[in-house]
Amino acid sequence: MRKILQNPENCAVVRTVGYIGNKWKPIILIRLLNGGKVRFGKLCVQMADISRKILSQQLKELEEDGLIIRHSYMEKPPRVEYELSELGKTLIPVLKAMFDWGNQIAPPEQQCTWDPVVK
Repeated sequence: MRKILQNPENCAVVRTVGYIGNKWKPIILIRLLNGGKVRFGKLCVQMADISRKILSQQLKELEEDGLIIRHSYMEKPPRVEYELSELGKTLIPVLKAMFDWGNQIAPPEQQCTWDPVVK
């Protein structure tokens, strides 16, 4: 189980950052926004810069926090898929706001469009 840092001001922003505020979690959540279940291997391909160990650790933390759901199938070979939970889906406006702000401060040549297929 991961350690939750003390929040001296009981600040909601600090609490939110505690759940999604590291390098990989927002990227993982955005990869899961397209809906449906995504296999671990596909996440590895889509996020080539992350090691399998770190990806696995981040997915486990997101699952423990109730933001994603892990589906494990007892097949040969074993198959594991992930999807956003209902709680995780409530982060869509937060992630969109973070995207908009980041895009706003980016130089024009680095600006992009929000492309997850989410209504």
